[in-house]
Amino acid sequence: MKIIGAGGRDDIEYRELATFWTIPNLITVLRFGLVPVFLWLVIADHYAWATAVLVLLGSTDWIDGYVARRLNQISTVGKWLDPVADRLALFAVVIIFVVDGIAPAWLVYSIMVPDLVLIINALVLFHGSPNLPVSNLGKIRTALLLVGTPLLLLSQVEAAQSATVEAVATIILGIGCLLHIVAAVLYFRQAQRKARVLKAGGTWSG
Repeated sequence: MKIIGAGGRDDIEYRELATFWTIPNLITVLRFGLVPVFLWLVIADHYAWATAVLVLLGSTDWIDGYVARRLNQISTVGKWLDPVADRLALFAVVIIFVVDGIAPAWLVYSIMVPDLVLIINALVLFHGSPNLPVSNLGKIRTALLLVGTPLLLLSQVEAAQSATVEAVATIILGIGCLLHIVAAVLYFRQAQRKARVLKAGGTWSG
């Protein structure tokens, strides 16, 4: 089964839609709406429900991409809305994890510092998104974080508390954070190269 790029079809010609009203974008909006629900559940120590919401929150990241490719509903809005939703959700998750004592501070630093550097770099060079394709490394990183975070939260549920589960979750998150830093370095260098090419009047091919 194809995981990365799932839903892609060879029998259609993909086109980029200008409208906001697509099913993938509505799924992305749902992701925005689930974030405050998740935060409230963690604050209220309802870890089992919070784990379920976090799994649903993470699954929408894969589902909206699948639906966009399967239904040929890739949109201009979706191309920037989806990563914004991803980052806001990820920031909220790691911050509440550290504040609530579920995870160590390195989780926040390793996630947020590279992303903030990339955001500042993009604003300086492009005054917005550099429109770089997501690498397979970035997708693997995201998958590890989407698995590790609910697993770590699950280890806080009284009925499922286990040092083994917590250790496995920490290892998965550690690898995900390491790949996050590596991917950020690669995106940073790619953005710099693209800026130099465009400044010289060339055409960026990726």
